[in-house]
Amino acid sequence: MDPRNRRRGLQGISGGRQSIMPVERPKDTKYTLQRLWYFFKDEKRGLVTTFLLIFIYSLLNLMAPYLIGKTVDVIATGPDMVNFKELKIYVALLLLVYFLSNGLIFLQEYIVAGIAQRVVYKIRERVYDKLQVLPIIYFDSYTHGEIMSRISNDVDNISNTISQSTVQFMASAVNIMGSLAMMLYLSRIMTVTSLITVPMVFLLTKSIANRTRVLFLQQQRALGRLNGHIEESISGIYVIKAFSNEERVIEKFKEQNQLLREVGVRAQIWSGFLMPLMNVIANFGFAVVAIVGSILVVRNTISLGIVASFISYSKEFTRPLNEIASTFNTLQSGIAGAERVFQLMDEEEERKDGPDAIEVKKINGEVEFKNVSFEYKKGEEVLKDVSFKVEPGTNVALVGPTGAGKTTIVNLLTGFYEIEKGEILIDGINIKDYKKDSLRRIFGMVLQDTYLFSGTIRENIRYGRLDATDEEIIEAAKMSRAHEFIDKLPKGYDTVLVEGGHNLSQGQRQLLAISRAILADPSILILDEATSNVDTRTELKIQEAMFKLMEGRTTFIIAHRLSTIRDADIIMLINNGEIIEKGSHKELINKKGAYYNLYMSQFENKEKML
Repeated sequence: MDPRNRRRGLQGISGGRQSIMPVERPKDTKYTLQRLWYFFKDEKRGLVTTFLLIFIYSLLNLMAPYLIGKTVDVIATGPDMVNFKELKIYVALLLLVYFLSNGLIFLQEYIVAGIAQRVVYKIRERVYDKLQVLPIIYFDSYTHGEIMSRISNDVDNISNTISQSTVQFMASAVNIMGSLAMMLYLSRIMTVTSLITVPMVFLLTKSIANRTRVLFLQQQRALGRLNGHIEESISGIYVIKAFSNEERVIEKFKEQNQLLREVGVRAQIWSGFLMPLMNVIANFGFAVVAIVGSILVVRNTISLGIVASFISYSKEFTRPLNEIASTFNTLQSGIAGAERVFQLMDEEEERKDGPDAIEVKKINGEVEFKNVSFEYKKGEEVLKDVSFKVEPGTNVALVGPTGAGKTTIVNLLTGFYEIEKGEILIDGINIKDYKKDSLRRIFGMVLQDTYLFSGTIRENIRYGRLDATDEEIIEAAKMSRAHEFIDKLPKGYDTVLVEGGHNLSQGQRQLLAISRAILADPSILILDEATSNVDTRTELKIQEAMFKLMEGRTTFIIAHRLSTIRDADIIMLINNGEIIEKGSHKELINKKGAYYNLYMSQFENKEKML
């Protein structure tokens, strides 16, 4: 028996509850395999070497049944007529063949393991590079766990498929052709007899493979949803515990896990049908060959040694068919993973810079929206024909209810989203005419949801400008009032933060984000509830630094607490994607319109506030 004929476990994780969602079959398996082959283009030397080793191995493997037949014929001549010298030669040759075969198998698997890891390395690298050029809207459309599942679990399935299937298919092809040639050489009658099982194997494999392909794709998607839930649960663990929603999260996990289990069980059951049925067909074929061979021996048409050799070749012919069928389980899982990975690779990227794109060096900060409309979903406009012009150095406050379109305006301005209609101009030039990287460098952003990377405080502040000196980092921290708490830490600026900075308070994280923006020294500043997570006293100190930072810079401030934007040059009230009022605080209060009502609703002592 071929030493590679090991028991192979199914790839993936089983699972699932909920009603199983309808899942379309892979659109084009052949196309997916062709795209996988593209990643092998630099591995031609390794593949050729592997094929040569397989070819030599197969020749040696095909010699074994022939030598077994010769050995049987030597023994079958009778106990007193055995040529022991000849017998020893055949036995020695058999031992040599088996020893060399095993050595070649080791070399094949060693080379293929290297090929598989290099190919998967390139795929992971390509996927990660792709993530960097996808628009923000893509990450808004999928959970982080789902994206992680594609770059980890799905790519791992591709790795398993390459390492387990490449040698298998090469060796099987050579073995099938070589065994068939030897079978025809030994006996055409028995060859025709043994081939009756081939159509049965083909139909069985095709039938089960079509079913398991769909189930493995369902399994990968269910795994992606489960990973998304887990990632979300870990990221939001503070909120979950704060609202005592542990039981609800556990129940949802059980549902997703049950769904994954059910799909996985169905996939393994269907794929598990294959080998027992294949063995039944193979054993039926061996029985027929043995019966026909016995009849031919009795009629003295062939020798007993030829029958023994033929049965061995018959096994060598059907074994690769069985192994190919068995490998289809791994192949289906790998194709499902590859298809999901290629779907990510095929996602529309951010708009690329045109050949005449302008490098942004220094800008005045004039911003103009001309009839801008935007929608996340077709037919559901988030912004509707928005137009305004902001002079350089102007402080603009965007106010309005949640979901009105305030943050969308900022995301369009920075180029995170692409507008469908209208134009956005900076210093009179359409932002599409600027180089995207240089355009974004003119913006400094402080968001309500602060994100800090794992690393030191110094490294997190330096993220705003990578070439900043330690002195500049400390100065930025002093301006934001972050230096006061940093200086009290045991390791100061070298204090290591965990991912997200959760070993600091939310207010402290906000101060570091502000320090980062100050260090970047942007031309246009964007503050999205930048002081919402700090206490009133700290907020006043930060605002002092902000006023210095905003001097001479165009600034967009998104705020819900209207008391923080009373000094803004322009206040724009946005509702349902439209600017319904615009002016200074005093002008809008005197107008006694929608802004007046919104402002007054936030304060009990209205007369005092006015």
